[in-house]
Amino acid sequence: MNAPALPADALRAALARLLDGLPPKAAAQAVERLIANYRGRTPTEAPVLRDRSDVVAYAAYRMPATFEAVCSALGAFADAVPGWTPGSHLDIGGGTGAATWAVSATWAGERPVTVLDWAEPALALGREIAAAQPELKAAEWRRARIGRALDVDGADLVTISYVLGELTAADRAAVLDVAVAAAQAVVVVEPGTPDGYARVIEARDRLIGAGLHVAAPCPHSAACPIVPGEDWCHFSARVSRSSLHRQVKGGSLPYEDEKFSYVAATRFPPAPAPSRVVRRPQIRKGQVLLDLCETDPSLRRATVTKRHGPLYRAARDADWGDAWPPAD
Repeated sequence: MNAPALPADALRAALARLLDGLPPKAAAQAVERLIANYRGRTPTEAPVLRDRSDVVAYAAYRMPATFEAVCSALGAFADAVPGWTPGSHLDIGGGTGAATWAVSATWAGERPVTVLDWAEPALALGREIAAAQPELKAAEWRRARIGRALDVDGADLVTISYVLGELTAADRAAVLDVAVAAAQAVVVVEPGTPDGYARVIEARDRLIGAGLHVAAPCPHSAACPIVPGEDWCHFSARVSRSSLHRQVKGGSLPYEDEKFSYVAATRFPPAPAPSRVVRRPQIRKGQVLLDLCETDPSLRRATVTKRHGPLYRAARDADWGDAWPPAD
């Protein structure tokens, strides 16, 4: 018997099957229109994904990037809560289900999963491709208005990824309050732009105000030391490019880097990183420069040189977003 495919491989295969028979020009046009919508600054009062062609284009183009970004955020979160595994998962505004695949990739095993979204075509497609992943076959895909009228059951883990930018300020606050009331842990992921970071900070403040503890990426639950308007905290995830990616963007590289911002918070005390690398490490001759967010809270540039021995070798292997120093 063949071993089941890993979630990332199964997702890529499911998305490839979606594109069979889809006219490339039509897919590219749908993607371009969706990109324009998602880059807009005006919150929508209706689903951005209107029909199957929209949803197929979105899934093929955006799902891999969303999956990798959420996987990165969940990986850092899992490191901060060793031994904890969510017994149930609620994905608010989950669309075609990228975050449900990411949870499946982070924590093995089956668990009750509910995906809520206001776009029925997105839910239908999410249900269709989830049939490729055993842990997701029993997931519930339910239509719901994402906003002040949202009513949910409790879950160990609530994810809210790439959806806050579609909501008004009042709806964002309401969704976060619903998540706090429902969950043991909440993970919010947004695009790694100044606006996306602002929404993450807004969410972070609300989660802390409700009594939750920040587990990642911050090594503390105090105020963020980054000065608004001068910089923003974000990270990067490597994404394999499909043929549709290359066609729409006119690029030749087999990958791209997805920038994202996130916050993960829990009701129970986590074990956050002592500090975190918040910029791409700069490798120089005989030294590595690491920009760190520390527990104080503060931002500091650390210089690790050859005379630091094993720590220098670890610094050369360190990546943007990693905990520092590395665990033994």
